[in-house]
Amino acid sequence: MTTQRRELGAYGESVAARHLQEQGLVVLDRNWRCADGEIDLVLRDGHDLVFCEVKTRRGGQFGPPAAAVTGAKVRRLRHLALRWLDESGVRHREIRFDVVEVLRQPGGRDRVTHIRSAF
Repeated sequence: MTTQRRELGAYGESVAARHLQEQGLVVLDRNWRCADGEIDLVLRDGHDLVFCEVKTRRGGQFGPPAAAVTGAKVRRLRHLALRWLDESGVRHREIRFDVVEVLRQPGGRDRVTHIRSAF
């Protein structure tokens, strides 16, 4: 992955985290990594534990950012969530998988779309 793409992804994750916190969610973990991959954000939303994938794009020419969350990505995220739960020891919560789209807009105003229970 190029430095430019990595920077765009990190920017989008920061925008998404700030947006979700403004909506009352609490960030528990960011960029959690293990040998099998990475979870962008792990949050608490009331009694729900939320595993969130963030997709950031500069334009809409390739469709909405969430379109990049393929079946293989969903399977990987579910597996990673189980690993996170096992390693963190967090229990007794409802689990939800969300996607946040960050679409960069000319003039600096990003469009942020939070898709709850995306899969």
